[in-house]
Amino acid sequence: MKIIGLTGGIGSGKTTVAKMFKELGVPVYNSDLRAKKLMNNSKEIKTAVINLLGKDSYVLDSLNKKYIADKVFNNKELLQKLNAIVHPAVKKDFMAWVKRKKTPYVIQEAAILFENNSYTNFDKIILVKAPKEARLERIMARDNGSKEEILARMENQWDDSKKIPLSDYVIENIDLDQTKLQVEQIHLQLTKIVV
Repeated sequence: MKIIGLTGGIGSGKTTVAKMFKELGVPVYNSDLRAKKLMNNSKEIKTAVINLLGKDSYVLDSLNKKYIADKVFNNKELLQKLNAIVHPAVKKDFMAWVKRKKTPYVIQEAAILFENNSYTNFDKIILVKAPKEARLERIMARDNGSKEEILARMENQWDDSKKIPLSDYVIENIDLDQTKLQVEQIHLQLTKIVV
């Protein structure tokens, strides 16, 4: 079974592309959602996050995403420390998930495969990209965040120009019909189906 990494900058449309692969019957592991679930459910992780960022990291026993984002996205050192707590747990959870799958390939959707050097763990990498202005508009509409907050989050991610040479496939996500065609072509290549 091949393990494929699906990545892209915030607002590029990774989740949209992931849904398209799911519609083709490909199992997709969403690292961000699983990380949040682990951060909410693991006593070990909760304790480590509170020790790192303070008791306000959780409100009524639930992850305080806004508080954490405000703390780490303008502080690279804190972000690295948080990632050092969460990423190993996500990796372990992902590997257990993979063992339960019986398909030609699976996808792990993750925002920062390159930034944390985990891209080397995958058989192939799919990069989703979109123009910066389109990404900003999508995030502002989705998260109700300020432009400054979003730009700060973007600063913690590599520019697409650095990611493209390290990627096996690049999906330009501007027009959804074109994006779907690109997904179908990649799917055919990954399953080695000749049309």
